[in-house]
Amino acid sequence: MARRLFAEEAAADGTSLTTRSTILRVYEKLRRSLCALAGVAGFRSLASRALTLAKAEAPSLRAMQVAEDGSLEVCGETELESDKHPAEESGIILLAQLLGLLHAFIGEALTLRLLRDTWPNIVFYDRDSGEREQHEHTR
Repeated sequence: MARRLFAEEAAADGTSLTTRSTILRVYEKLRRSLCALAGVAGFRSLASRALTLAKAEAPSLRAMQVAEDGSLEVCGETELESDKHPAEESGIILLAQLLGLLHAFIGEALTLRLLRDTWPNIVFYDRDSGEREQHEHTR
């Protein structure tokens, strides 16, 4: 799911955004939606845990931290790259951890509803209900 969100954001803007910019756009959209749902403190806690988990898998993320408002801060000019994971993969690991925690805390149905509200042009499949949301891609 994190890869789909990344691909959607990369394709949504016709310009060539950097990988870091695309990851931050996805994260910011999630932040705005989740802050409305859980408040800034709730989102910051969730994002901090996701970042901690992601850093264990992609150490290149150690240059990042969660700010007081829940936004991501990149310390210095370090790109999100390491020998093990290219920038895109490291960012996707972070997004996947965030989505995984969200799923664990509020369940699949609410997670999918939040994602559908934020990205209405993506088709998401709800395994619990066995139904597929019928949205068409419009670009």
